[in-house]
Amino acid sequence: MATTEECRAALDKLSDNMRGAEGDVRAATELDRSVSCHITDLDVTFAGRMADGRIDVRETVEGPPREKAEIRLAMTGDDLVALVAGELNFARAWGSGRVKLEAGLRDLFRLRKLL
Repeated sequence: MATTEECRAALDKLSDNMRGAEGDVRAATELDRSVSCHITDLDVTFAGRMADGRIDVRETVEGPPREKAEIRLAMTGDDLVALVAGELNFARAWGSGRVKLEAGLRDLFRLRKLL
């Protein structure tokens, strides 16, 4: 089972990958939205902001998100680490319910370019 520190490192790596994106993927990363990622098996939520092509994690809280972010993710720590490492296909994980993504329709259309 992934630790809180491993999950935080995975989010930092995802943020670094987003910063280096180009073309359509880069355009999708340029959203300015609040974001949360609830790690279900650890019952920890990373909350922050997606802006300027990065994810800035501003707080880590126990339990589910305190506030409803504009982009909300929920998954196990192992799935987060596997997604960022390229070992788990996001579309399949989302379709099977292993990963939950909630956002406005317009944001979902833009975010699909990241996936």
